[in-house]
Amino acid sequence: MKLLTLAGIVLCSISIAVAHAGPKNQDGQNWLPPGLAKWQESSDWGKHHSGKLKRQASVQLGPRPFWLVQDMDEGPLKERLQSCSARPFKSSDFSIGHRGAPLQFPEHTRESYIAAAKMGAGIVECDVAFTKDRELVCRHAQNDLHTTTNIVTIPELNAKCTQPFVPADPASGAPAQAECRTSDITLAEFKTLKGKMDAYNSEATTPEEYLGGTADWRTDLYTARGTLVSHRESIELFKALGVKFTPELKFPVVDMPFEGDYSQQDYARQMIQDYIDAGVPPRDVWPQSFNLGDVLYWVNETPRFGKQAVFLDQEPITPDNTSLAFMENLKARGVNILAPAIWKMLTLDGHGEIVPSEYAENARAAGLDMIAWTVERSGPLATGGGWYYQTVTDAINNDGDVFNVIDVLARDVGVIGIFSDWPATTTYYANCMNVNSGR
Repeated sequence: MKLLTLAGIVLCSISIAVAHAGPKNQDGQNWLPPGLAKWQESSDWGKHHSGKLKRQASVQLGPRPFWLVQDMDEGPLKERLQSCSARPFKSSDFSIGHRGAPLQFPEHTRESYIAAAKMGAGIVECDVAFTKDRELVCRHAQNDLHTTTNIVTIPELNAKCTQPFVPADPASGAPAQAECRTSDITLAEFKTLKGKMDAYNSEATTPEEYLGGTADWRTDLYTARGTLVSHRESIELFKALGVKFTPELKFPVVDMPFEGDYSQQDYARQMIQDYIDAGVPPRDVWPQSFNLGDVLYWVNETPRFGKQAVFLDQEPITPDNTSLAFMENLKARGVNILAPAIWKMLTLDGHGEIVPSEYAENARAAGLDMIAWTVERSGPLATGGGWYYQTVTDAINNDGDVFNVIDVLARDVGVIGIFSDWPATTTYYANCMNVNSGR
């Protein structure tokens, strides 16, 4: 079916359109995001014969990618990116929504996921944690509810936190404290929470004040709604949006086996089972973990999903974990995809130009595919970009330099995808440069 173009609807309007009411059941079985049926009838999202939505033929990038191109230093890359500014843009698997679109939307919320899809992310991430009743939910960490939701302002749930809110003490200088885990509460309780920008106010003397602290380069503009979702609900939402899946099994902060009988393998198996139960083809799923044991479990126990299992790597560079022998060992054990932080794959040459690092060259020589994380996670790049760009800081002095980084990752390192906190930017590059995801 030919897709129709709907002009004039911005991302926040889309979020509002789908944000009313909760799922019909906690399992998320046969769950369609509220409001989505009406939206699909009037938007540029077409239907399959099954009633599911198919991927957009065109996406809405908003002004940011164009602003970044204008901010670039003069040169061939800028000219190339400028030359395709008027073309229609399509969704790309090269563009991966990191927690959705958390540069401006509360991470791992329905609204953030929809914004990422609208910006052309072909793959969207749900970080997977478990609740007290062992249900899987989308949260970046098992113990981040106090900074990513309003839990501390709900007395009955705050009381269940591992560390309930403690106000700051101006006299002693002691900061405010809290630690709330998904495993402190049930799924039903989790679903009553509201997502917020990941931040807190260390000087807060009230729970309400504690919810502040959003970085000035992010925004609270789209926090009026922050609908939390279970892992199963995220699967149904992503299917409806026509995007693919990259769930990350989070490392538990509680002792495992949890409560004596819920093991790490149970947890890893449960995550994959949700995709099996939902009828999702393994080719559309990239399960990921920083724990090599999880990846090898999927490789050996669920090989159809293990084929695309992603080993996330943020370890400091050492001769051992950079070597060709290390990379070949991963490949020999069945790992096909390695996903390091951006800085591990990049370095500067003798002319101060950004080039692939020895780590990246050895990974490619060993036959490993690579995925990069995370662009647009830092604030403004005028001061060098921070942690994500630590090996190439001297080559970065403006926000437009993010495209130089993306370009080296795509063309020289040869990554098959890039995580972004604002997928529109990577989508713009992928379309303009005709990047193939390699998947």
